[in-house]
Amino acid sequence: MFTGIIEEVGTVSRVQRSGSSSFIEIQAKKVLEDVHLGDSIAVNGVCLTVTHFGSGTFRADVMNETLSRSSLGSLTSGSPVNLERAMAAGGRFGGHIVSGHIDGTGTVSDISNDGIAVWYTISASPALLRYIVEKGSIAIDGISLTVAKVTDTAFSVSIIPHTAAQTILGSKKVGDIVNLENDIIGKYVEKLMKPADDTPKQSNITMDFLMKNGF
Repeated sequence: MFTGIIEEVGTVSRVQRSGSSSFIEIQAKKVLEDVHLGDSIAVNGVCLTVTHFGSGTFRADVMNETLSRSSLGSLTSGSPVNLERAMAAGGRFGGHIVSGHIDGTGTVSDISNDGIAVWYTISASPALLRYIVEKGSIAIDGISLTVAKVTDTAFSVSIIPHTAAQTILGSKKVGDIVNLENDIIGKYVEKLMKPADDTPKQSNITMDFLMKNGF
């Protein structure tokens, strides 16, 4: 579980793709301070498991499912990435509940300045936009952000200079792909509101109906 508060920007030092076996190696500092094998680290919002670490780097395996659902497949040596360790039980919950399980990707369609702030408009599919609400939360490349506006084809966020400086969002350009994770609460509510397939169906057969038809 993560909070969407990025701890540092790391750098991809190596990417290996070989059929169904892929891994990435990332240079980092802060997230390695107390790292252990098996720890979870969110890389651009994608929860990955540390399989190896050394002096200043860690490695994580990447499944085909992850590559197809996220933008990690486009990473190359030298790519900057947002990094966050799993939330500590005794830490401050500064963002929102982020699982690190990407729902899909969006495309930066517009960037505009508004005083000290910068507006980013992200185009996304209807399947993702249905869970995005104005003033709700969204994780973009693992960054916990507040949705400022939603349309039928896109949503917008406004970020402060600190967010731009401390994450890779400030380096994004129009046309870039970003990972999106919707607020998990909305997805659970939708699931619970749907009746299970084995839910007894409402019958229109009553005692009056049976009596009128000779039963």
